[in-house]
This record gives sequence, structure tokens and C-alpha cells, in this order.
Amino acid sequence: MNFLGVNSYRFSISWSRVLPKGRLGGINHLGIKHYNKLIDDLIRNGITPFVTLNHFDYPQELENRFKSWLSPEMQKEFGYLADICFKHFGDRVKHWITINEPNQQIILRYLKGLFPPNRCSMPFGNCSQGNSETEPFIAANNTILAHAKAVQIYQNKYKKEQKGSIGIVVQTSWFEPISDSIADKNAAEKAQSFYSNWILDPIVYGKYPEEMVNLLGSAVPQFSRNEMKNLRRYKSDFLGINHYTSYFIQDCLISACNSGDGASKTEGFALKLIKRGNVSIGEVTDVSWLNIDPQGFRKMLNYLTDRYPNIPLFITENGLGELQKPETTVNELLNDTKRVRYLSGYLDALKSTMRDGANVKGYFVWSLLDNFEWLYGYKLRFGIFYVDYPTLK
Repeated sequence: MNFLGVNSYRFSISWSRVLPKGRLGGINHLGIKHYNKLIDDLIRNGITPFVTLNHFDYPQELENRFKSWLSPEMQKEFGYLADICFKHFGDRVKHWITINEPNQQIILRYLKGLFPPNRCSMPFGNCSQGNSETEPFIAANNTILAHAKAVQIYQNKYKKEQKGSIGIVVQTSWFEPISDSIADKNAAEKAQSFYSNWILDPIVYGKYPEEMVNLLGSAVPQFSRNEMKNLRRYKSDFLGINHYTSYFIQDCLISACNSGDGASKTEGFALKLIKRGNVSIGEVTDVSWLNIDPQGFRKMLNYLTDRYPNIPLFITENGLGELQKPETTVNELLNDTKRVRYLSGYLDALKSTMRDGANVKGYFVWSLLDNFEWLYGYKLRFGIFYVDYPTLK
């Protein structure tokens, strides 16, 4: 990182490494020692740590005891984790992120059932347990309140002395209406409300998006008066944005529509498509969900700036993944001109957006090294540095 001239590095705390059994078990001091060493090494090399408290993983104990994010108990557990981390690391860490991509986490866990605890119902997925029409919104409610709990602890107990900042990260995609019709334009707005605004509106304004509440009614939990008060009182200092791609959006509420991602009532009746006729939303890649559309990035940042004015933004993830196929050679992976083109285009779009007035304070590429990419395993490579997995060089 010194060689690259990097001045900041984002990493996450493994909840289980610090608190293997949650707040009812003991602290793993070897885990604390591990992160202390990492933080000290970064600072010694002039690199500012940006620390995420939760990036998908949590102790199995919490799933076994009360089904994790489906229970309000998770708010207490997360608050305890946050308190421990602020206490042990906050003298040096000045930029905290509570939760990474809760909107995407919840969709993969409780709507589609692709990620543990693999809960869903038909037609969204074939799971042995779960309810895709109710559980995503319960989990989101507990996640939002857990975030607010961590912010409350930091601001009341640590911020005055440690003088840091705290925010949250959401996944975003730009949603372009597939036509100029009012129905498709409304659908594109609903798509945002059922994705990034689903998390950001409560965190910034203390309430869920109108489009979501109007469509789903009682399926969306209501915040109590005290919860709403705390959401509005304990504000995030910044918003983190993970952004990779764009989609066309077609209305499915009043228009004839095929089934697919986003088409259901639970998802907002807004079908996501990567093509309009024969025209792709952006340059096609080997990854089915990732098309290259820098202008969509610019539109997304302008949209966020308009919807959440005066809140600083950090681009916490942006990058291109390439699938390693059996016939792919190392030289082909090293000569990654498409990644260079992707990053150049998105950075140019970012620069233009900042000239437009977007208050963007920093940018993190995903990722420094090739790494384990969830369901893709090691076959999907996002690193700007190639890793030879057999030798780890």
C-alpha cells in the first residue's frame, strides 16, 4: 500500500473473532491483539484505518439462540460489539462504519435465501424455512435500530474524547427507466426506495420511504415514538456508498411484465433488466450482474446528494470483477485492461459529480487483492493485485 501511495485502508472486524459467543460469552483477547497490531501497523505507515464493525458475519451462537437479525435481541448484541471495539480501538480509529450493505445482506439472506441463514419462501427461493414477504422487513428494522444503537453509544460515550466519526454503508445501483413513460419512471423511483432508500431514509429521516409503505402497508414495521426519536437524534456523520453497476427498470404494477428480479410486490413491482431490446445498460462483462456504466454512477451520486443533502459521502467500494475460467491464463488476468478502463471511467464520473457539487470525501477501490467472493469463491477476482492462490504470492 505504501508503494501505491494509499492513504486510507478499509477493513472489517470479524464479530466471532472478538466475541465468539456474543455478549454472554467472554472477549477473545487474541482477537483484540490481532486488530490492535493491524491498526498500529497501518498508522505507522501513514495509512488511516476505516473500520467496519459488521461485514456479513456474526457468531453462530446468536443464530442458535434467537435467530439473529429476526430478533430485537440483535440490537443489544451489536451495541455490545460496538462498545467493545470503540473501547479497545477508538483511540486510534477515527472513522467507523457500523454495518456493510444491510440492504444487500437482507435480500440475500431473507428474501432469496442464498446466504446463511438461508431463509426464504417460494417463489423467491427453495428454502426449508423462512418467509420472503415478511422476514426481510423485520431483519431490516432490527438492523437499522442496531445501527442507531451503535451511533448512540459512540456519540454519548466516546466521541467527545476520541473525536471520530461514524456512519453506515449501503449497496447502490443506478436504476434507469426503460422508457420515458410515467409508469417506468415511477418504477425506477420505487426500485431505489426498495433498495438503498429502504435503509437510508430511516437513518437520515427516521421513517421508511413512502413508496414502500404505500405499497406494502403493515408488512413494513412501524418505529415506536422513542425509536423514531433516537433515529433522528443520533445521526450518521457520513454515508458510505458501494457502487458497481446499473439496471434498466420496467414497471410491473400497471404494465404487462415478465417475472424476474424486482418484479414482485415484495420488491416494489420494478423489474431489473440489463438490456433494452438489443441495447445493454453498459459494457457487458463476464459477471452477469455487473455492466460498466460510469454515467450511472454519476447519476446515482447526484441522486443521493439531492435526497440526502449536506451529508458527506464516501465511496466505500467500487471495482470490476473478472471470472477466472478454466481456460483463462495468468497473463490474461494480469493484462486487465478492462479493469483499468472501468476504474478510469468511474473515477472520471466521480470527478464530474464532485464538480456538480457532490460532497464526496473519499474513494476506496474494491479490492486491493483478489479474495474470497462469497458464492463465487475464489473464481471472481476484484483485486488490483493478482493473487496466486496455491502459493499466496
